[in-house]
Amino acid sequence: MKLKICGLHPARDVQICIDLGVNFLGFVFYKKSPRNLNLQEVQKLKSYKKKNSLFVAVTVNPSDEFIEKTVLGNFDYIQLHGSEKPERVKEITSMGLKVIKAIKVKGELDIDNYKNFGGAEIILFDTPGMEKSFEFPKNLISKLPKGNRFALAGSISENNVENLVKLGVNFFDLSSSLESKLGQKDHLKIKSFMNKIKEFNEHRKN
Repeated sequence: MKLKICGLHPARDVQICIDLGVNFLGFVFYKKSPRNLNLQEVQKLKSYKKKNSLFVAVTVNPSDEFIEKTVLGNFDYIQLHGSEKPERVKEITSMGLKVIKAIKVKGELDIDNYKNFGGAEIILFDTPGMEKSFEFPKNLISKLPKGNRFALAGSISENNVENLVKLGVNFFDLSSSLESKLGQKDHLKIKSFMNKIKEFNEHRKN
């Protein structure tokens, strides 16, 4: 079972996530977001020993210039959260990056859109809310494809994660539900959720 936490701060949140074994650490580059990262803060990421964690640059329709100057050399993955077409995904992978492509799901027909993005290493099924914590439609969760390539975002918390696991989800992407204050992660909430993930993983081994 995998976890990605989005909207992290390079100085405040990274070490605890690495120590807890969070799989993917997401950093937001989207000016409208309260979690938007100052480009100067990217340099702080170089000081960490990542162990088994991977760094993700979360972007919306990024330019080649931004990718070359900011993403390459600093991040393991780039997350594409805009209107990028399959051709654009292939262009970006050819630049040497692994891609997480977000698919915004309003209805069942939207789910099949993932088939167009074979060039993406990971597919993230999300609501159209763009960080507004819309809940993912429960009736559609069971219709999502299964496997380690597919992640789910949208109002996931300790309260509903057990039900989501029963529906076959094993890759979670969280952001605002791990905050007590807008744009600022609550480390106790991160620890608590990660303990939940570890419980599920232990249960699967037994």
